[in-house]
Amino acid sequence: MAEINELSAILRKSAGKGAARAIRREGRVPAVIYGDHKDPESVSLNYVDVLKALNTGLFLSTVYNINIDGGASARVIPRDIQMDPVMDSPLHVDFLRIKKDARIVVEIAVHFLNEEECPGLKAGGAFNVVRHVIEVSCPADAIPESIELDVGSLEIGATLHASDLKLPENIELTITDRDFSIVSVVGQIAEVAEGAPEAAEESDDEGESEGEGEDKE
Repeated sequence: MAEINELSAILRKSAGKGAARAIRREGRVPAVIYGDHKDPESVSLNYVDVLKALNTGLFLSTVYNINIDGGASARVIPRDIQMDPVMDSPLHVDFLRIKKDARIVVEIAVHFLNEEECPGLKAGGAFNVVRHVIEVSCPADAIPESIELDVGSLEIGATLHASDLKLPENIELTITDRDFSIVSVVGQIAEVAEGAPEAAEESDDEGESEGEGEDKE
């Protein structure tokens, strides 16, 4: 389960693009904390702390305690992060306040087990991953880091669906109206494609031979 981590923040006295740019020049990331029927709070976070959190790959599914100005703390989960399209660096973060007993909706990564034992791969097939993440509803204190799915018995042409997932206790899928696909094993299309030109050439040769015979008659 995901742990509750600590982040330190400083209240922002002013908002707007100009103020946000000034904060970024100081090596900090502007952020907003909202929700829980309270007024939004504009804060800034240390750039290095945000980058470290992002590099875990679990930023958007991790609960944080944000200590504001070394005093009051807010229990939050990141809901959105704006990235610089050129530098790929964090520009702004939105945090949602959450109560201790709250349920939240998050996207969780699917980890595939026993790939090396998969008979479909051994026969020359390849994985076709339809969903790398799945959306679930879960307690804020019990967010799984990942959900595992065993692919060790898949043959070529076989598919695993949502019903094949073994979800932890109190974890529920948000999509309940269909048994959606997650991963399948498909045959190597490349081999078929490589053989197609040869078949086409043979067909063309046959056509030319028949045409030449008709001209001679």
